[in-house]
Amino acid sequence: MAQEVMISVKGIQQFDAADKDSIELVTRGSLDREGGMLTLQYEESELTGLEGTLTTIQVEPERVTMLRTGQVNTQMVFQEGRRHLAMYNTPYGAMTVGVNTRHLYAELGEDGGEIEIDYNIEIDHTVTGRNIFRINVKKVPNGMNIPC
Repeated sequence: MAQEVMISVKGIQQFDAADKDSIELVTRGSLDREGGMLTLQYEESELTGLEGTLTTIQVEPERVTMLRTGQVNTQMVFQEGRRHLAMYNTPYGAMTVGVNTRHLYAELGEDGGEIEIDYNIEIDHTVTGRNIFRINVKKVPNGMNIPC
């Protein structure tokens, strides 16, 4: 059964020689266990530039999959030391990107936990940027009302 959680997502992006760009989102979402996989879901906001998009993060041993549906549609697979291709569909068009995971840490349980993903984005086999996601999940105590 899904339970309500508080989610803090900090994203750091650096493209080519540009300065680092950082965004932090704190929102509520849900955490659910299905078999050996934990699934985290939350709605993106205007702050992230992905308003109208549902993000689902599936955590398995050795692998994390991020699915986004809505304004942006993609499925990105993160496995440390591995490269996966992902189709990235936006209102402005679609492109295929390579996702090369440099570091993956996922310590998530039914009471919450942390996920950290450090990966490079490749377009046409050329690294165009580096992203780091730090996600902190905390279980919401029963009866606690969290504002939107």
